[in-house]
Amino acid sequence: MNIIFVLIPIAILFVVIAGAVFFWAIRSEQFEDLDRQGSNILFDEEQRPLPPSEQQAEQENGPHDQQP
Repeated sequence: MNIIFVLIPIAILFVVIAGAVFFWAIRSEQFEDLDRQGSNILFDEEQRPLPPSEQQAEQENGPHDQQP
């Protein structure tokens, strides 16, 4: 029975933290324009330049996706 005196404050603390995170997300506009964020994964990303060591290895060995 004494465990209830521990679990109830912990549950209240979790609810307060969840509420704070929810209201932070609303204030920082995390829920705005959900359609655009969902379709971003479908678009190709720009190719990042390789570090010099990888560029040298690619020039010597050829691209990784090249068929022999």
